[in-house]
Amino acid sequence: MDTAEIKRPNQNDDVLDIVLEEHRKLSTERKMTVRREEFLDHMTFQANERTLYRETLGPLMGVKEDWRAQGASEEEINLSSFPYQEALYFDCGIFTGYYGPDLSEILQNDEETLIYRNHMGIKHQLIKSSSSLGHPVEFPVSTWEDWERIKPRYQFCEGRISKSLKETTERMRDAGHVIIANIPGGYDEIRVLLGDEMSLIGPYSQPELINDILQTMGDTAVKVLELATNEIVIDMLLVHEDMAGKSGPLWGPKQVEELMVPYYRRCWDIVKAKGGRLFNIDSDGDCSAIMASLIKGGINMFHPCEPCEKMDMAELRKKFGTQIAFEGGLDKFVLMKDFKDIDDELERVVPEMVKTGGCVLGLDHRIPPGVSIENYRHYIRKLIEIIDRERQKLGT
Repeated sequence: MDTAEIKRPNQNDDVLDIVLEEHRKLSTERKMTVRREEFLDHMTFQANERTLYRETLGPLMGVKEDWRAQGASEEEINLSSFPYQEALYFDCGIFTGYYGPDLSEILQNDEETLIYRNHMGIKHQLIKSSSSLGHPVEFPVSTWEDWERIKPRYQFCEGRISKSLKETTERMRDAGHVIIANIPGGYDEIRVLLGDEMSLIGPYSQPELINDILQTMGDTAVKVLELATNEIVIDMLLVHEDMAGKSGPLWGPKQVEELMVPYYRRCWDIVKAKGGRLFNIDSDGDCSAIMASLIKGGINMFHPCEPCEKMDMAELRKKFGTQIAFEGGLDKFVLMKDFKDIDDELERVVPEMVKTGGCVLGLDHRIPPGVSIENYRHYIRKLIEIIDRERQKLGT
């Protein structure tokens, strides 16, 4: 998130500090160069005053160290020296998903491995040499009885909305921030609870369970969003899914339209009716087969749009027009190659997106190890050069 991490009630900071120690080292310094109003107009195709670009997620492990060894300045390493044209988000901090006591604890912590339970009590393992975030190694739900035990943590209760919601949010809005709120993923939260295998077969083997989870999450999200939007405008509703790989989405159009679309519409219709303008989905991989279904659910912004996974942003723009905006879309792996390859990638995508707007240009995920500081500098210089050239053609 562009602003401070959202703090859960009764959060165990001692455990969280250990869990996020390596991940926090990847953080970058952001500067607001585009205010809320311009960003929202640009991303909803109401205006195209200038082209937006930024580094959405920052570097992967090892990049900062490599750049420092290559002579990069500290301002380059934290990305503050690059002239991004970006808005900053502020999460209003309402709780629409799991809500309960913090069950986190450290089970093992040595030089190589960190094993811990997160705030939901789910066991994770982190291999420190290869990742900054842990991966779940067990899942809390496999039967109706399991779900009934955890279900109260997904039902509405007092405390999900801060008493200072209106005051804090209005202050950040007036400062130019885009106000966002999160809902649990229609697919992603099923995977959190049931695991990868069961999330794939669950719609066939346990449809009643899947439907009850989504209905419960939807009921709570709707109630929280209704109460919140009585006090504030949520500019952007954000849902994290990560529901695809390079061979396609993990749920197909049938499952998305039967399970996710009704849940999405319940939430988005409330936010939109109270002035919300963007419904942004975060998913890696090839989502091309379900893009039309996601749009039916109200999705009108997609990131990070990985071109190596058949998500060619320029082609998607030609197909879907102004129905959906994008962030990302530039192949991160090309930055490991030579300058010509970088130039070719930018020429492939950037002109179409400058012309049509509704886009924040950037790499399609974190900067990977193997990208030199010189290649990154060239990437930014060339990106700006093409943007300036194309905007001259538009007369702006």
